[in-house]
Order: sequence, then C-alpha cells, then structure tokens
Amino acid sequence: MKIGVTGAAGFVGTNLLTALVAEGHQITAIDRARCDRVRSDLITWVDGDVLDPESMRRALDGCELVYHLVGMITLKMQDPLAWRVNTEGVRIVAEAALAAGARRLVHLSSVHSFDQDRCGSTLSETSPRSEEPTIPVYDRSKWAGEQELRKVIAAGLDATIVNPTGIWGAADYLTPRISRINQIARDAARGRVPAFPSGSGFDFVDVRDVVAGAMLAAEKGGTGENYLLGGEYRPMIEFVRLNARVAGRRGPVIGFPIGIMNSLIPVMEPIGAMFGSDVLSRAAIGPLLASPRVDSGKARRELGYDPRPMDTSARDFVSFLVNTGQLGT
Repeated sequence: MKIGVTGAAGFVGTNLLTALVAEGHQITAIDRARCDRVRSDLITWVDGDVLDPESMRRALDGCELVYHLVGMITLKMQDPLAWRVNTEGVRIVAEAALAAGARRLVHLSSVHSFDQDRCGSTLSETSPRSEEPTIPVYDRSKWAGEQELRKVIAAGLDATIVNPTGIWGAADYLTPRISRINQIARDAARGRVPAFPSGSGFDFVDVRDVVAGAMLAAEKGGTGENYLLGGEYRPMIEFVRLNARVAGRRGPVIGFPIGIMNSLIPVMEPIGAMFGSDVLSRAAIGPLLASPRVDSGKARRELGYDPRPMDTSARDFVSFLVNTGQLGT
C-alpha cells in the first residue's frame, strides 16, 4: 500500500516509518527535515508544507492511507503560527487526502485537546474539550484542529482521530534535542535530578504503543471517532526515579509540593520568557496539577490496543540511550 506520512522526521514519525517499513508498505515521507536513521528503499522523502494546499496535493498524490502527524507543540498562551499549523494545517492535509482519493486518514491529535482542569478524576472521550480562551494555545488548537477535520469528514473523507497522552520512550533521534519528556527521563538516567515536584502525576505512553494504536485506528477505527491512547499513570517523581533506577543511578531524594511551583508561576513565567524558556509556565504546570487518570478503554475494546508496562519502556529507553551514546553526553 502507498502511505503518506506528514511530519515523518519527527519523534512519532520516525517510529511509524520503522513500523510501516517492517510491513512492506511504500511510504511517502513528508517533511522539511529528514531522518537518516530510518533507511529503506520503500521510503521516498518529499518536501511539504501543511499550510500550502498545492504542496500537499502533490505530496499525497496516489496515497491510499494518510497519517497526519504534524503538530506544533508550544507552551505559550498565544502563538499565531502554532494555531495555524494545528488547525488550518489539519484541514489542508485532510482536503488534499480527499482530493487524492485516500481511503482513510488517521489524525494524531492529543490528550491536550481535552480540558484536563474540568474533566474530573478520569478523562475519557466524553470529557470536556479545550475551548476556554484561558487555556494554552496548543490545547485549544488541537481541539480546533479536530473540528476542522470534521468539516472535511462531512465532505466525504473517511478519517479517524487518536489522542495520545504523554509520549516518551525509544527511539528518539531528534536534534538539537529530544522530546521534553524524554529529556526529563534522560536527565534522571544520568543522575542529574536531585529533587523533583511531588504530589502530581501524568499518564505516560510509549511512542511504539502510539504507533501501534495509530495503525490499529487505520484498520479498525470508526469514522470521526476519537481514541485515547494512554499508557500508565505514575506520579511524576516516581517516573523520574524509575528511569534513574533502571540506569543504576540515584533518583530524586527530595520531593517538594507541586503547589510551590504553581505559586511561583506569576514571577517565573515572565523571567523564563526573557530567556526563551517555557518550562516554568501555566501550560507546563497545569496538567500536572489536574493529574487525571486517562481511560483508554475505548481503544482497547474497539481497536485491540494493548500498551506495554512502563517498566518495560524504561528498560528499553535506557538501553537505547546507552546504545546510541546519549546517556553519557
């Protein structure tokens, strides 16, 4: 099958390419960047701009299946480009897929398209969406992007949506830096996290399970349906300690209440912005304060989704860091 993948050089994209090559598919890998870590005669790299309709029509010509992975992640409250990429870009790719006669599109959205502050203790596909103007732009744009996709579904495109939680694990070759969560896990594996916030947690999912879930959605997902792809909920400090322990390092000894960081946000957020950092921001701290448990039951029942245990992911991630020379650098 000829398959188009937007954002093919990204974290999820490179892992998806590996899985698709293993199944023998012909792949049009669409990205301005390139990833030379995944090499195969089955992959054809194509430049593409998700905000350029003609570019996407050319790139997706002849594709039977499309995975739309492009998303601009930001912790800012406002970001015009991120808004366009995550909303208008979804519509443009979906329209190009429809014009190409693709039989299906799988859209990689996010758990952040759900309002984690209003969902209560458990987040499911029926939870409130990220609509309020006080919500960070990434969250709002991911929900708005889904709405844009539904307009094209109404016009005849067969598409389904997956909403992964906090994606981490191997393999991650991104430069100049690996993903945010992987950076935290790598720092822990290096023994460089002496203290960490306690009293909060998040649902973490292995990138390989996200890929498997997306491929299952391509095969079995309902048109216009959402599927939460979760993994395992862990308190953040336990997640960090796990990666340290697997690497034979000492994890955070000191845990301090997450509320302390939240109280400092009004002061620290502007300072961080001056230095180009958004780590200490409302968008970064908010999901940790909410700490909902994510219900992936729908994906398990309807798709056969079966994520691996976090301990397995941690062992594989640390092995990957060792094998690629990333643990000691």
